[in-house]
Amino acid sequence: MSPKLSPEAGPGEPGVELFTRRADFQAALARFAGPGRRAVVMTMGALHEGHASLIRAARARVGAEGLVTVTVFVNPLQFGAGEDLDRYPRTLDADLEVAAAAGADIVFAPPVEEVYAGGEPRVRMAAGPMGERYEGASRPGHFDGMLTVVAKLLHLTRPDLAFFGEKDAQQLALIRRMVLDLDFPVEIVGVPTVREDDGLALSSRNRYLSARERSTALALSRALSEGREAGRQAAAQAPHSLSIPPSPSSPDSPSSPSGPDGHDGPDGRDARDGSGGLARPARVASPRTVRAAARAVLDAAALLEPPLVLDYVALVDPSDFTEVADDHTGEAVLAIAAKVGDTRLIDNVRLWFGVA
Repeated sequence: MSPKLSPEAGPGEPGVELFTRRADFQAALARFAGPGRRAVVMTMGALHEGHASLIRAARARVGAEGLVTVTVFVNPLQFGAGEDLDRYPRTLDADLEVAAAAGADIVFAPPVEEVYAGGEPRVRMAAGPMGERYEGASRPGHFDGMLTVVAKLLHLTRPDLAFFGEKDAQQLALIRRMVLDLDFPVEIVGVPTVREDDGLALSSRNRYLSARERSTALALSRALSEGREAGRQAAAQAPHSLSIPPSPSSPDSPSSPSGPDGHDGPDGRDARDGSGGLARPARVASPRTVRAAARAVLDAAALLEPPLVLDYVALVDPSDFTEVADDHTGEAVLAIAAKVGDTRLIDNVRLWFGVA
């Protein structure tokens, strides 16, 4: 067993230590001298089951000998004019309970002046063209601010592994690109999206939705499901059709691998993707078929009351977030962003185009 960080809690044991000052947090890291690896889960607080799944995935990977840090920091650099920085929920006491129950050792929740000691940084990360599309086009400067704080927190937490949710697909792609391009010595681990019982992707912003708005918002997950299933049906009916394995959630499917890099949730439960199935990329026919089916659901939702106001629906290459051509083969991400009332939501599903 690794040396304990405090008399009350140690790596892999129940309980969590809170640090708000960089110096104290760095001293705690220095006290961790065990053989295990370090993992970090970066959050903006208001922790929910989606965050808990990331923490459990981190604990599973580093084991009882490792150290799991959760950062809680509402980063002002990634909020644009008119966005919800001031109303973003701050629930630190509840966050500590979620983090401890999921297996975290440390929560680092610094105030803004601890992260940006000299005020807003004069030098920042630049997301480049990949960060100017889709989310970047809708939220100018968002990804520059996000990458800047992720880079800072990677330096401060010094992890071997960093865990991020697949719901924020463009964010995850950009973090992976930054780590690759700038030689950060860390492994980035994506963890499948966690969903509520009705299919809505878990998000801290879901609490802003009224009952009627939530009903409209379910069009996002329905559109992803319809897009995937339409592609599957077209593939099955085509000449020389693709060999499509049973859905991983079907009774006839073989057992799938578990863990944060597999298709089951890190705690052994099914980790659901955008269509309600497991997070294995679905093998489908043509991008054209998928786009048309998803768009039909979203167009219908625009006529509801309250309406769904579509920002974008895109079928993109996950390596650079460029729109894929109709003859694309390989992995793709079907991504949607829309507003319902004053709440902006995003969702996505991974697909696979190609011949068997």
